[in-house]
Amino acid sequence: MKYRFQYSLKEMTVRLFAMAKPIRKYLVISTLASIIGNLSHMGLMGFGVLWILRSAEAVGGSLSFYIFMTVLCAVLIPVCRYLEGVFSHIGAYGILAKMRVHLFEILERISPAFMIERNQGDILNIAVSDIETLEFFFAHTIGPMFTVIILPVTTLLIAAHYNPLFAWILLPVYIMISIVIPLAGLKLGRSIGMRCRKSLGTLKSKVLESVYGIRDIQIFGYGKRKAEEIRKQNDEVSQAAHGMTIHREVLNAAPNFFVYLARILIIAIAVKLKEQGIGDPAGTVVISFVAAASFSSTFSLTFVVSHLLEAYAAAERFFLIEDTVPAVQESSDPKELGEIEEISFDNVTFTYPSASSPVLKNASLKIGKNEKTGIYGESGIGKSTLLRLLMRFYDPEEGSIQINGTDIRDVSLHSLRLKTAMLEQETYLFDASVAENIAFGKPEASMDEIRTAAKRAGIADFIETLPDGYETQMGQMAARLSGGERQRIGIARVLLRNPDLIVMDEPTSALDAFHEKELLETIRNEYHDKTVIIISHRQSTLGDCDTILQVKDGQILNTNIA
Repeated sequence: MKYRFQYSLKEMTVRLFAMAKPIRKYLVISTLASIIGNLSHMGLMGFGVLWILRSAEAVGGSLSFYIFMTVLCAVLIPVCRYLEGVFSHIGAYGILAKMRVHLFEILERISPAFMIERNQGDILNIAVSDIETLEFFFAHTIGPMFTVIILPVTTLLIAAHYNPLFAWILLPVYIMISIVIPLAGLKLGRSIGMRCRKSLGTLKSKVLESVYGIRDIQIFGYGKRKAEEIRKQNDEVSQAAHGMTIHREVLNAAPNFFVYLARILIIAIAVKLKEQGIGDPAGTVVISFVAAASFSSTFSLTFVVSHLLEAYAAAERFFLIEDTVPAVQESSDPKELGEIEEISFDNVTFTYPSASSPVLKNASLKIGKNEKTGIYGESGIGKSTLLRLLMRFYDPEEGSIQINGTDIRDVSLHSLRLKTAMLEQETYLFDASVAENIAFGKPEASMDEIRTAAKRAGIADFIETLPDGYETQMGQMAARLSGGERQRIGIARVLLRNPDLIVMDEPTSALDAFHEKELLETIRNEYHDKTVIIISHRQSTLGDCDTILQVKDGQILNTNIA
């Protein structure tokens, strides 16, 4: 299926150049080095031939000058190559680092809604592999863009100096190998480049989910089927790569015809001019060598184009995320949220972007200060959606959600998130120490505050048994923690944050009856002065709630049946 591109090549090039502004001094140096280095390559060939011809007394001029210029060009070539490589990569890797930070800032701005709708493995591939692919544009493209103009112009001037006919022969060749073939290659190969990036992203996503789910794969004997899925996707990557290889080789071979045609034409014209008595054999030799040197440099543009296909595909995937409009927008005049006294849903209707029908229809409820509210219902009926709307992951299509009588769309997002905290089915532990994981919601917390929160959550004794106590790195230990231990670290994190409102989405789903009882006792003892909303399939989890509500057919029913 043909991919429909969202951006033109010109638009992406302009945006990539705009992103390169912070490193322009490095790119200017590398581009100048590229130009001087390529001109020196031509100079080495041209002055070298003149040195030989002058030694044979076939041309006039200063022999010392020809020798000096030949040696100077020979020295400049490696120096300029070194400077070009060093400064282009210093700049390129600097901008790639900024792009990764920028991508995280974008994801933070458009999430959580964006991440709910997207494959996380593909996002990881964009953050790592696609951005890395853009290194080719910043480090290996800008220089050739200038040399592909300067080298042909220089060669044409030299050719015209000896005989304008040589320049007229070379001009269409340069147009073909410098403009027509590269542009045609980019236009015709964009779909191939995008297919490569997308298929590779899918493969990495499948590998990533297989690594994350290796335990379940082994338990349920899914290994062969999963390996077959990866093999099929790998075949797709191989087919895409094969298409890219064919395109690259055609692109590399096409200019050869015109390059060798130009060489034949130079010889043919030289012979014709000689027959007319106006030929200059020495000039023909100089032109042949200079043109050969310029062709070798200009010819590299086709190599650049073949790699630019993937770079532009990677850029488009990055720009699509950068241009994503957040599901929620900050108010132009946001209000700060005071202590939460009352929460109300007033005839709320909501449909997910990927769904065809609303998950909530005219849903209404009221929750007072320090109330414990339980919500139950079948899977996919809209329970978690209530919490996502309350946390402003999304905004309702119709109706309103109010806190203390103020529509949350008018409340500062920072203020709303500061006053609320969410405990989901599984607490995510970062690759940091236990103490840092607990203090995630309050980085400035003291060690005494962290220990107090852990004690209140009933996890302090367990932490003391870890190899390094609170300094134990979770990257090494996280897989060994039980669901209950993870949840208690999550509770400690919430307690340290000390919000007014705590929402819990299936907090006991991964726990057995004993650990569920322990967790509920902690919630009862530690959250008695907080407003709490708990979603659960288990009636036992909701036993201590002041009010139990049921979500059914997109509506909230059975108020005050607890």
